[in-house]
Amino acid sequence: MPVITGQQYIKRIDALQTHISIDGAVVTGKVSEHPAFKGVMQSQAKLFDLQHDEALHDSLTYVSPKSNERVGMSFLQVTKVEDLVTRRQAAREWALSNHGLMGRSPDYMNTTLMALASAAEYLKDKPNCFPDHLLNFYEYARENDLTMTHTFIEPQVNRQRYHYEDEEVIIAAKIVGKTTQGLVIKGARLLATQGGITDELLVLSTNGFDKEKGFGFSIPSDTKGLKFLCRQSFVGGESTFDHPLSARFEEMDAIVVFDDVVVPWERVFYYENNEVANNFMNVSGFQAYTLHQVLSRQIAKTEFVLGVVQSIVNTINIGEYQHVQQKVVEIIVTLETMKALLLKSELEAKRDDFGYIRPDHPTLQVAIQIFPKVYPTFTEIIQLLGASGLMSIPSEKAFGADDGDLEHYLQSFRDGGEERVKKFRLAWDLTMSSFGTRQTLYERYFFGDPVRLSSLLYQSYNREPFIQRVENFLKNKD
Repeated sequence: MPVITGQQYIKRIDALQTHISIDGAVVTGKVSEHPAFKGVMQSQAKLFDLQHDEALHDSLTYVSPKSNERVGMSFLQVTKVEDLVTRRQAAREWALSNHGLMGRSPDYMNTTLMALASAAEYLKDKPNCFPDHLLNFYEYARENDLTMTHTFIEPQVNRQRYHYEDEEVIIAAKIVGKTTQGLVIKGARLLATQGGITDELLVLSTNGFDKEKGFGFSIPSDTKGLKFLCRQSFVGGESTFDHPLSARFEEMDAIVVFDDVVVPWERVFYYENNEVANNFMNVSGFQAYTLHQVLSRQIAKTEFVLGVVQSIVNTINIGEYQHVQQKVVEIIVTLETMKALLLKSELEAKRDDFGYIRPDHPTLQVAIQIFPKVYPTFTEIIQLLGASGLMSIPSEKAFGADDGDLEHYLQSFRDGGEERVKKFRLAWDLTMSSFGTRQTLYERYFFGDPVRLSSLLYQSYNREPFIQRVENFLKNKD
């Protein structure tokens, strides 16, 4: 089938009747009508509808090599540099729809699956590995425009570098049996963003110390024994005046519990192979391709932050102060640096061992060092510039009953009271609400521990040519 519409997405998720628990209660009825999921599902539906916009049809879709139908651009495998540009433009279009606030919009996981499928040859002839299963699932997801969530990490029981669980007490998900139908998985994993509102759950383990915890597979979200245990919702309410961001873009996070879940053999990509569990994601273009998509989203988000900041500056007329200008410039410098790095990653793209073109990984590793550090600074800048204005934000209901006092006394240099409060409520929801503070934490750890990411860059970045230049200089007596 061709790319789906937003309504098809909503109907499909509602029909699954996935096991979702929130605030101690199992969600019944249509998940799309639950207050915790309604807004984000509607926002996600708009992404699918954009694929049918005539003006964007060629930007967001391409013709499938298998079905000759239009499929999502985020599934496109990269055979030439121009494909990277096309993918970047599509990622940006979707990111603009939600201002980069939905970190797990479908194109992220589509990109992940595309990257793994492009390296499926790595699995060939390795014990307990099934490259054909991976390729078949990639095609199935592409042809049916599936949505996916994922879980890549284990619960935080013991963060010691080497930790082995008591075999009698299962916490982290592991293989507990094998049947003619498939693997039997029991335990839990973290942290499925959008858990419960996607078609599929993609599970990739990188724990190679215990072979029972080394696996890769994907299963439907409504698989028997699979549960999504959600955190408290950060949706402040349905009013887009009071909660302009959380009412639209609050992506739920969930613990995933496997209660003797049977994973059909045709959905198993690999299992009980330490080498593959530890290396496949690195050998594949997972990091390079996903960072390319992530950076496109983060650029759109930085542009939105810049717009929010400048709106505050304009509405209360503080642009003449140099310390204000310096704060705004800090965001501009970040924005232009990230844009330059994204383009550089494409200019220095290289063909990999599997015949596909990857954006330059070291460049993207540098880029991912930036945003986790500067995004909390963006939050601080908005708080410093907004000051008490971020607390003088009456609700939509208050303005509805206003006899003129709020409109008069909350006016600003440029706006009337209600318009001024709208801008400041937006800034508050971005930086101070539960939704906003989750955004800050999310960006800090989006691609993992920042210290570990720095260590990986240190270990992988080729510095030998520069050392050789120094040594050559010291040897030269002229």
